[in-house]
Amino acid sequence: MKSAALSALLSSTLSYASPPHLNLLRPATAVLCRSLLPTSTPNPFHTQLRTAKISASMSSSFKPEQARVPPAIPPPTPPLSKFKIGLCQLSVTADKERNIAHARKAIEEAVEKGAQLVLLPEIWNSPYSNDSFPVYAEDIDAGSDASPSTAMLSEVSHALKITIVGGSIPERCGDQLYNTCCVFGSDGKLKAKHRKIHLFDINIPGKITFMESKTLTAGGSPTIVDTEVGRIGIGICYDIRFSELAMLYAARGAHLICYPGAFNMTTGPLHWELLQRARAADNQLYVATCSPARDAGAGYVAWGHSTLVGPFGEVLATTEHEEAIIISEIDYSLIELRRTNLPLLNQRRGDLYQLVDVQRLDSQ
Repeated sequence: MKSAALSALLSSTLSYASPPHLNLLRPATAVLCRSLLPTSTPNPFHTQLRTAKISASMSSSFKPEQARVPPAIPPPTPPLSKFKIGLCQLSVTADKERNIAHARKAIEEAVEKGAQLVLLPEIWNSPYSNDSFPVYAEDIDAGSDASPSTAMLSEVSHALKITIVGGSIPERCGDQLYNTCCVFGSDGKLKAKHRKIHLFDINIPGKITFMESKTLTAGGSPTIVDTEVGRIGIGICYDIRFSELAMLYAARGAHLICYPGAFNMTTGPLHWELLQRARAADNQLYVATCSPARDAGAGYVAWGHSTLVGPFGEVLATTEHEEAIIISEIDYSLIELRRTNLPLLNQRRGDLYQLVDVQRLDSQ
């Protein structure tokens, strides 16, 4: 009865002959009144279709594909979708031969536990100091005699048929010194070499002051490498603070970013885990870090806490500050899942901002 009465009332209202100067109000009144009439239950499929069309229209106008220049490259299909990674948090001494033998033993132990990819710490063959870098530096390009540290990595990766992201060591090249990470494939061959791009120059009065630039030269190129366990971007310690580098690696199709690093007792508690989770969540990929173990008597005291973070920013495995070998599983199918859950790639505002990969752009 109420519906019939309401319909009759609205009918009479809409048929009222308004003066000409009020006719402009009638369409709005009609829309308002129409919304009061009984309606049928909405079709969920039609609602979803309308929402999808609106979303696609908005996405098109926002130009998400232009947010990366050149356009982002989808991650390739990895040789393995699921495997175990080993993070070797090692104690480091002033005895270089001992450090090399100790690292080899840790790699072998990680492989015994199932690791197919092993990550070592930053500066694992030398004390971390500007005085030590020139003394412990090796000429990687000059061969095994001039670089016993990388010779060991090559030999063990080939013997055990694994991929090694070899932390970092001081590298000598001509009259320059670099903080360098070498990646070896299961054939024992050097697949990539990353020289730390962002040098660790900080001054927190009363806490810590360190100037890598006193002895080291900054690297000049990002490093991304296809391996037997997927496409990996490489950064070293301070590199993790620069989100642009991680974004660039994601735009180049990385599945995983590895950061050997040695955060200290001031910045470690505040930023170490925070930065790893941010890089992983922002780019929806895996992030693995490996620190030296803490030596409270060293000139530079490392924070430790080597960690694996998943593509949702979740901590999958970590440790404290003592020596440890962390074994954890990486499942690349979760990358696609998380990117479907949160489709950031299609929601970027290329009409408002862009990340330019200068190296890729110049090579075109």
